[in-house]
Amino acid sequence: MSVPLQQSGEASVAAVEIGCDVLVIGGGPAGCWAAIEAASSNAKVVLVDKGYCGSSGATASAGTQIWYVPPDPAEREAAMASREAMGGYLSERSWMVPVLDKTFESVNRLADWGYPFPRNDDGEEQRISVQGPEYMRLMRRRVRNAGITILDHHPATQLLILEGRVVGASGLRRQAGGHWVVNAGAVVLAAGGCAFMSKALGCDVLTGDGYLMGAEVGAELSGMEFSSAYAISPAFASITKTALYRFAQFYRKDHSLIEGAGSARGRSIIARTLLSEPVFARLDLAGTDEVKAILRRAQPNFFVPFDRRGINPFTDFFEVKLRLEGTVRGTGGLRLTGLDCSTTVPGLYAAGDNATREPICGGFTGGGSHNAAWAIATGAFAGAAAASYSLQRVSATDFGLACIALSETKGIDPAEIIKAVQNEVFPLDINYFRTHSTLSASLKRLDALWENVGRATALNEDHSLKLRQAQAMLATARFMYRAALSRTETRGMHRREDYPTQNPAQHHRLILSGLDHIAVRHEAVDPGVYKQAAE
Repeated sequence: MSVPLQQSGEASVAAVEIGCDVLVIGGGPAGCWAAIEAASSNAKVVLVDKGYCGSSGATASAGTQIWYVPPDPAEREAAMASREAMGGYLSERSWMVPVLDKTFESVNRLADWGYPFPRNDDGEEQRISVQGPEYMRLMRRRVRNAGITILDHHPATQLLILEGRVVGASGLRRQAGGHWVVNAGAVVLAAGGCAFMSKALGCDVLTGDGYLMGAEVGAELSGMEFSSAYAISPAFASITKTALYRFAQFYRKDHSLIEGAGSARGRSIIARTLLSEPVFARLDLAGTDEVKAILRRAQPNFFVPFDRRGINPFTDFFEVKLRLEGTVRGTGGLRLTGLDCSTTVPGLYAAGDNATREPICGGFTGGGSHNAAWAIATGAFAGAAAASYSLQRVSATDFGLACIALSETKGIDPAEIIKAVQNEVFPLDINYFRTHSTLSASLKRLDALWENVGRATALNEDHSLKLRQAQAMLATARFMYRAALSRTETRGMHRREDYPTQNPAQHHRLILSGLDHIAVRHEAVDPGVYKQAAE
């Protein structure tokens, strides 16, 4: 029997089972845009978040650029062409155009809703970036005002299937205890990517949960080899604001300059140096006091850990490391079958970091910009399509439940699984500089670990979420390395030391499916842009 749940923030949750038209899993930008768009179609929408919608995730704690380009033909052409080569010509204009259109429209809506965009000297609003805290506070408010039920601290752990369709999800109530079940006509996965609990800013809740849930019901993945994104970070803090390192030079311990090292083109030099010795940085290219003041205003949280330690990053040397951001700043995720952001499983849609960004980024992305636009656009596309699909079908409350068959654990410690996975994905000489021998050895260890714990369930609720997160990270690592072994070339952010050049014969996407056995197939990409570049 389905009973309404109370809104988040009220005294208690009255029941553990409800029905709705659209369930959105994830409360970041993609999830919020999906929920708002679905509700605008008069769909009944529930949004569940592992943390607190509006403050958890990578965007909420960051300032981010947005791929916001006015509809001027020359500007749009330049915007689309700007990263095609960098991404290995795996992107498609047929996706770029609608994403740019939807982003432009949606960011303008943000302004109408009252987002405080800064103004230039002529008084014109500059809508090319947002501050995460303000942005996500506004998005949460808009979600609530749309009549959407928000369930904070309700991580989803499993999709529900019936006759080959996704009909909802179940999960845990972290604060109230027990479980929840939402029967839905359609589900949008917007649970983010996977940063493997590397302590990258705002990313420890991003453990690949959506990848695992999607794969369990038969969804395909794509672009998982483009997952070796590492951000420059102070060794003593989790701040991964790589943009400011454009003003940095990099040094050895004796303060001698590391020639060629840089935040963009020279990051591989930093990585290679880190294999044998520590690396230090100093923002000594910032120049004038005016520029330094501008940087502090633009990215205030970058400076907080420095100020607390009495370090002046403009004049003092400080140790840095490369912190793995995985698919959060990579491009891989669930494969989309069209602009409606549907997956290969009926009733299941994906958005934001949960979906592969290859259609607009190819094999390379990074922080902000395209990522922010992708979250906005795919969230809106997925929400609208999920609502349309659901409202054309039988009421969600009439669906039965079908769960994935799992087995109980036998003394498995989730922390040990997480550590074992991190030991395979953090090292630069495995994941950044890839070779057949290192990838094969690592994948063999990961596969053996999956055989032991991949299908297990926790013996008690205390370990249930931790175990599912560990399994999701393990599954993500196996997807990454299976694809990385299959792409025997260097393309985008995927670097093969044993295949250091790009191979025109591999101008295709790698599509993965399965869990116990991961199958790989090729998907063709329009060769037009690639041929033009070659000429």
